Amino acid sequence: MLNLPPKVTERAFARLAEIGASADGKALRIAVEGGGCSGFQYDIVLDAPTDDDIVLESGNGEKVVVDSVSLPFLASATIDFSDELIGARFVIDNPNATSSCGCGTSFSM
Repeated sequence: MLNLPPKVTERAFARLAEIGASADGKALRIAVEGGGCSGFQYDIVLDAPTDDDIVLESGNGEKVVVDSVSLPFLASATIDFSDELIGARFVIDNPNATSSCGCGTSFSM
């Protein structure tokens, strides 16, 4: 089975441009770690890309990076930016997650 890399929406890339991530030499790092209320949790931080990363880049140079260990957990996921009344945040729509919790950062497979 082919692991397709996650997709990043224009909204997410636009938000990275707004906060000046690439100008700072940073990318949005999406990692999957053990823990959270459902078994796995997302770790979303601004970080410098490393040699081990899969880099998803927009036309204007903004980058989202995923390390090789987290990549299979994020196959075919969509990384978006949501700006709602409950707050503005990066969100991940992950078709691999069999269940998730209310906080939106924890899931199981």
